[in-house]
Amino acid sequence: MNFITSSNTLLSHLQSISGALSTNTKMPILDNFLFHITGNKLTVSATDLETTMITHLDVQSDADGKIAIPAKLILDVLKSLPDQPCTFRVNPENYSIEITYDNGKSKMVGFNGEEFPKLPTVAYSSSIEVTGELLSNAINKTLFAVGTDEMRPVMTGVYCHFSPEDITFVATDAHKLVRYRRTDINTTSSSSFILPKKPLNLLKANLRGDESVKLEYNESNATFTFNDLTLVCRLIDGKYPNYEAVIPKENPNVLTIERSHFLSSLKRVAIFSNKTTHQVKLKIAGAELQLSAEDVDFSNEANERLTCNFDGDDMEIGFNSRFLIEMLGNLETDSVQLSMSEPSRAGLLTPHESGNEAEHILMLVMPVMLSR
Repeated sequence: MNFITSSNTLLSHLQSISGALSTNTKMPILDNFLFHITGNKLTVSATDLETTMITHLDVQSDADGKIAIPAKLILDVLKSLPDQPCTFRVNPENYSIEITYDNGKSKMVGFNGEEFPKLPTVAYSSSIEVTGELLSNAINKTLFAVGTDEMRPVMTGVYCHFSPEDITFVATDAHKLVRYRRTDINTTSSSSFILPKKPLNLLKANLRGDESVKLEYNESNATFTFNDLTLVCRLIDGKYPNYEAVIPKENPNVLTIERSHFLSSLKRVAIFSNKTTHQVKLKIAGAELQLSAEDVDFSNEANERLTCNFDGDDMEIGFNSRFLIEMLGNLETDSVQLSMSEPSRAGLLTPHESGNEAEHILMLVMPVMLSR
C-alpha cells in the first residue's frame, strides 16, 4: 500500500483531528491515527472511544488498505518538513512505514489497522442544519460557563434544546449560567441533549464560520459533518437541571453601562480583592457606580467610580469578580444591562442593544454576601 500526498495538506488535516486523540489511555492503539485508503481517497480517524474525528483528503494511491500510524511521530515529521510531496510505503506484513521526501526518508512501525476501534454504526432519529457561525457563537458564548465537578456530570456539558420556536444552548456551574437562544432557526419537533466539553472545544477550533454544519443526533450520540470533517461524540446521559427556575423574573433595578469601561474597571479593582472570594462590591446610587474591593489580610483595597444609567432603588451588591469579567469578556455589545432585585438574589447580565434581533443572550451570576 503506497500513496503520495502533500506534506502541508496532510499535516493540516491531521492537526484538525489530533484533539480527539486520547490523553490518558491503557490502549496503545489509541495513540495512533488510522489511515484508510479507498481508491484515491484517504480517510484518517482519531478517537478516545468517547469522541471520534474523521477527515478526508485526495491522494495518489496504488492500492486500498489501512494502517495505524503513531500520531506524535507522524505529526513531528510533517511539522519539520517544508511543503513538498511525500511518498508513504506501507508493508502490510510487518506494518513498517517508510516516508520518502526530497532530501531523505524516515521509517517507523505502525499497527494493524484492523485492531483500531470500529466506529459504531448509529441510527439517528433527528437532524438539523445550522451555519458554522451560529454554532461557533453558541459554543463561544456558553462553553466558559460549564461546570468542572465530575460528581455532577450533566453540568460539565452544554445543554441543547431544539423546538419549533427556537434553539437554545445553556451552560451552568451553579455559580453562573448562560442561556444563548436563536429564534431564526427551529426544528419540526422538540428534542434536547447534553454535549460534552471536549467535542465542543474541537468544534470551536475547527469551525470557520462560513460553512454549513449537518447535526444528526439520537438519545446517545451526535454527529457533526462540515468541511472535510466528521465529529462523532457520545452525549452526556442524565437530566439537565431546571435552569429556568433559577432565573429571577422580577428585576426592577436595572444598571446600564458601557461594557468596555465596566470591564476595565473590574479588572483593576479585582487585583485588590480577597484571593478566596474574589469579591467586588458594586454600590449604585443615582447615575454613579462605585466599585470597591479589599483584602483585609494584606491591607489591600481599591475603589473606582463610573458614570452609568440606573433605574431603581440605590443598592449595594457583591459579586465574584472573575465571573463578571468572564461574562463581560464574552459579550460584544458596546453597552450592557445588569438587572437586579436585591443583594441576595442573582443578577442578570444582558446586551443592551443586540445587533441581531434573532439572538438572545442571558447571563446569570450569583451574588457574594457582602462582608461588613
